[in-house]
Amino acid sequence: MCIFVQNKTLQTLKIYWQHSTKYWISGTIMLLSVIGVSVINTVMPVFFKRFFDVLTRTAAKAEIVQSLIQVLIILLALDLAQWAFRRGLAFSATHFESRIMADLANTCFQYLHKHSFAFFNNNFVGSLVKRANRFTHSFEGIADKIIFNLLPLIVNLTVILTVLTWTNAYLSLILAGWIVTFIIINMFFVRYKLRYDILRSEADTRATGVLADTITNNANVKLFNGYKREVENFYKVNDNVRRLRKLTWDLANIFETVQGFLAVILEIGLFYVAILLWQKDLVTVGDFVLIQSYVLIVLMQIWDLGRIIQRGYEDLADSEEMTEILNTPHEITDLPDAKNLIVKHGEIVFDHVDFNYNETRKILSNFNLVVRPGEKIALIGPSGAGKTTVVKILLRMYELTAGKIKIDGQDIAKVTQESLWQNISMVPQDPILFHRSLQENIRYGRPKATNKAVIEAAKLAHCHEFISIFQEGYNTFVGERGIKLSGGERQRVAIARAILYNSPILVLDEATSSLDSESEKLIQDALANLMKDKTVIVIAHRLSTIMKMDRIVVVEKGKIAEEGTHDELVKRGGIYNKLWTLQAGGFIK
Repeated sequence: MCIFVQNKTLQTLKIYWQHSTKYWISGTIMLLSVIGVSVINTVMPVFFKRFFDVLTRTAAKAEIVQSLIQVLIILLALDLAQWAFRRGLAFSATHFESRIMADLANTCFQYLHKHSFAFFNNNFVGSLVKRANRFTHSFEGIADKIIFNLLPLIVNLTVILTVLTWTNAYLSLILAGWIVTFIIINMFFVRYKLRYDILRSEADTRATGVLADTITNNANVKLFNGYKREVENFYKVNDNVRRLRKLTWDLANIFETVQGFLAVILEIGLFYVAILLWQKDLVTVGDFVLIQSYVLIVLMQIWDLGRIIQRGYEDLADSEEMTEILNTPHEITDLPDAKNLIVKHGEIVFDHVDFNYNETRKILSNFNLVVRPGEKIALIGPSGAGKTTVVKILLRMYELTAGKIKIDGQDIAKVTQESLWQNISMVPQDPILFHRSLQENIRYGRPKATNKAVIEAAKLAHCHEFISIFQEGYNTFVGERGIKLSGGERQRVAIARAILYNSPILVLDEATSSLDSESEKLIQDALANLMKDKTVIVIAHRLSTIMKMDRIVVVEKGKIAEEGTHDELVKRGGIYNKLWTLQAGGFIK
C-alpha cells in the first residue's frame, strides 16, 4: 500500500513538473524573486543587531547618531529591494500558476474524453468531474506551498544558520539540532496521517458519486418511494466521510500540541545559552536582538512546515485519484499507422466475430453478417440476444474478442476512430442533448452548417413545428441532458442532427420508441428521406419500421438464427414468426 501511494505521488509530481517546465521563464523569475525576498528577510536582523550594538557603545552622541543613520539607510535600501522582489514574485507566480492550471484542466479534459465507453459506464460523472477539478486545484495548493513556504524556509534557514555560525557556533548547533529533530517528527507524523487523508479523500469521492447518481435519478427516487432509502444510504457514506475527516483533524491537533512544546524549548533554550555566553562576553546585546528575530522567523516558518507538509500531502491525496486515471491506458486506441476510413459504397462485413463482456460473459459467437451497400436491415431478437452489441462493436465502443469488422473492405480496427464515427450517423434509443441551444444541438455533427441547413434538417425531422412555438426558437436552451424537452421531442432533435450529419452509414437504435403514434406517423417520411442512399442498420421492435426493411436478421444467443424479408420469415414459422405472433397476432385476429 505504502509503495503504491509513493508511486502515485511521484507520478503526480512528474505530471505537474512536465507541465511546469513549459513556463521556465516565469518560473525562473519567480525562483530568483523568492530567493531575493528570503535572503533580505534574514539579512535585515543583522543590521538591527548592529543598530543596538551602536546604541550600547560608549562614544559621542553625534558619532552614534551618524552610525545609526548609516544603518537606517542600509535598511531602507534592503526594504526597497525586498519590495521589488515581492512585486516580481507576485506577477510571475500569477502567470506561472494560471497558465499551468489551465493546461492541467485541458490535459484532464482531453485524456478523459479519449477513454472508452466502458470506462464512462463504470465511473460516476460527478466523481470524474470532482477528480479533474481536484487535480487542477491541488497543483495550485502544492505550487503555493513550494513557492511561498518551502523555498523561503530553506533559504531562511540556510542564511540564519550561516549568520549564527559566524556569531557563535554553539547557537548554530543548537538551532540546527532542533530543526533536524522537528523535521524528523514532522515527516513521521505526516506519513502516518497520509493513509487517513487518502481514505478521507476516497470516501469523499464516493459520497459525491452517490449524490450525483441520486440527483440524476431524482425522478426514480420520488416515483419508486426511494427517498428514505437513499437518505439512509447517503447518511452512511457521508458519516464515513465525517469520521475520517474528524480523525485527520484530531491528528493535526495532537501534532500542534507537540509543536507548541518544541517551540517553547527552542526559545527558552536558546536564550539560556545566550545568557551564559553573554556572561563570558562571547555575545553582545545586539546578538540578543538577532537571536530573538531569528527565533521568531524560525518558529513562524517551521511551525508552518508541519501544516505545509500535511496540506501538501492532502493536496497530493486529492490529486492522486485523477493521476490514476491519467496513468490508465486508454482501452481503445488508434494504431500508429491508422488511416482514415473512406466509404464509397457502405458495405459492412462482420467476419467470424466473437465478443465477450469483461472477458467472461460471451455475447457474440462466430457472428457472420454481410450488409450490402445501400441495404436496410433490421436486427431483432429477445433481450440479451446481442442486437445492441452488434451496433456497439460496429461503432468500436468495445474491442472485438476475435474476428474482424470491415467497411468497404477496410478493417475498422486499423482506421482512425474519428474517421469511423464521421461515416456513421447514430440515433440512439434515449438521446442525450447538451445544455445548449437547439440550434447547437442539431448542428453538433456539422458545427459550420448554415442556419438554413439546420432549419431544413429540423423540418425533415418534424422538429421545426415545436421549436417555432418556443419564445427563443432555435436559441432555446434545452436543459441538462435535454430535460426541458419531452422524450419524443428529444428523439426528433436527434434525428434532425443525424439528417444534418448525413453520413453514408446510419444506425437507428429504437429511434421511434419515444414517439406517440401521431409523431411516429409524421416522422416516417423523415426516416425514409434519412435512409435514402444509405446503408442502414435498425434495432427495432415497432412492426411499422421492421416491415419496411430490405432484410430482417433475427439474433439469438449471439448468433444469427434467421434472416429474410418480413413475408419470408412469417411463412417460415420460426423465431420471427413467434415474435410476430406475440406482438401483432392479437390485432390480426
